[in-house]
Amino acid sequence: MTDDYLVRIGKLIRDARQHRGWTQTQLADALGTSQSAVNRIERGNQNISLEMIARIGEALDSEIVSLGYAGPMHLRVVGRRRLSGSIDVKTSKNACVALLCGSLLNKGRTVLRRVARIEEVFRILEVLNSIGVRTRWVNGGTDLEIVPPADLDLDGIDAEAARRTRSIIMFLGPLLHRMDHFRLPYAGGCDLGTRTIEPHMIALRRFGLDITATEGQYHARVDRSVTPDRAIVLTERGDTVTENALLAAARHDGVTVIRNASSNYMVQDLCFFLEALGVRVEGIGTTTLTVHGVPNIDMDVDYSPSEDPVEAMSLVAAAVVTESELTIRRVPIEFLEIELAVLEEMGLDHDRSPEYTADNGRTRLVDLTVRPSKLEAPIDKIHPMPFPGLNIDNVPFFAAIAAVAQGKTLIHDWVYDNRAIYLTDLNRLGGRLQLLDPHRVLVEGPTRWRAAEMMCPPALRPAVVVLLAMMAAEGTSVLRNVYVINRGYEDLAERLNTVGARIETFRDI
Repeated sequence: MTDDYLVRIGKLIRDARQHRGWTQTQLADALGTSQSAVNRIERGNQNISLEMIARIGEALDSEIVSLGYAGPMHLRVVGRRRLSGSIDVKTSKNACVALLCGSLLNKGRTVLRRVARIEEVFRILEVLNSIGVRTRWVNGGTDLEIVPPADLDLDGIDAEAARRTRSIIMFLGPLLHRMDHFRLPYAGGCDLGTRTIEPHMIALRRFGLDITATEGQYHARVDRSVTPDRAIVLTERGDTVTENALLAAARHDGVTVIRNASSNYMVQDLCFFLEALGVRVEGIGTTTLTVHGVPNIDMDVDYSPSEDPVEAMSLVAAAVVTESELTIRRVPIEFLEIELAVLEEMGLDHDRSPEYTADNGRTRLVDLTVRPSKLEAPIDKIHPMPFPGLNIDNVPFFAAIAAVAQGKTLIHDWVYDNRAIYLTDLNRLGGRLQLLDPHRVLVEGPTRWRAAEMMCPPALRPAVVVLLAMMAAEGTSVLRNVYVINRGYEDLAERLNTVGARIETFRDI
């Protein structure tokens, strides 16, 4: 860009910022950069990419600045590049969204450390802001401060943002303690087939919540005379179902026992957060949770969510498919042990550091070094199980890993109705995957990957699997409309570039 053009852009940004009533520091916090960088941009003394212009436009909600945001984001991937060095695992997407919903329990100030700056988090923040919750990025944009109002404005809810995330369902547990009746938009998120909210309703009815669904909204009423009189048995050992039951139990004046609970990583992080709020939770890490509720929570709390085991698995898969030696730091090993055991049987060469503790003081971390390995297909099928089994969200990565292994691997993704179908997109890149039914895929390797241009699958993990295969393919590939990847990963392309990948972000103009 010419100097004159940079000055004109800087003036537009300054005018849009001032129109919103923001200081340069507030804009810097929203962008995760420094006040001095914003100052340079506004004076035209800083080169600025279209991607940064788009981010500024989104932050300021300015149509003028967002002229650079002319459509969906795409990735151009130059393949067959070996990765090297080390890369840190970011904090858990699923834990962060649960904690954001959990912040509604607290009348005081909540600070969450090192929150993942991803689209899923941004959508929840948009919903929180629309109902009166004040949020701001602090400490250079790494931490998030949340301050709720005395009264929530559910009539002002941002329905569009709510419908773009399934996490909105976890507002039900906290809100039933704050309002006798309210409405929420239908939950959205990835396209993974039919997923009912009935397991949530079975648990929350025990706290007096009654839901009717009409015209794209959940209409909720709370009967305060209804309280759990015996243990709540979840009909599905789901993560969000367990979290919703925990959020409801946290401010119930009494003791609530939750059976058949998920003990997965995001559930444990939510339990640790509730303990920081003064709620005693027994049985963390097991399938029976006993919650000693606190009817009024009004305190300033500071909490650090742990790292994301699914992102860690993504990075392991990136190293495997590109035949690279890569160190993945801050891996929550407790939630990746089964996956690593399977990979060891397949022939993965790796080692791990001694364990150390995450910033939450509870989760066990290691640094994991993966080396190029000659892999063989596993004898048994790859299939998910509730924790401590192989993580449901890690199953798709085994499609890419199996594709570079010698032999045939059966992958049985029994949880979701159609996620396995998206894995066959790897065939466009040279894979040999045979869809046996909507839940089972037979993968034959090894694969000679080839470049292609294709649309991003509408499901998060299969989308990343396609990106990893493009990184291993000979030539230059294009992956179009990668919003779904940005829902769950913070700056994934840029971070992979720091360890040797060559991925360019661009938009149609």
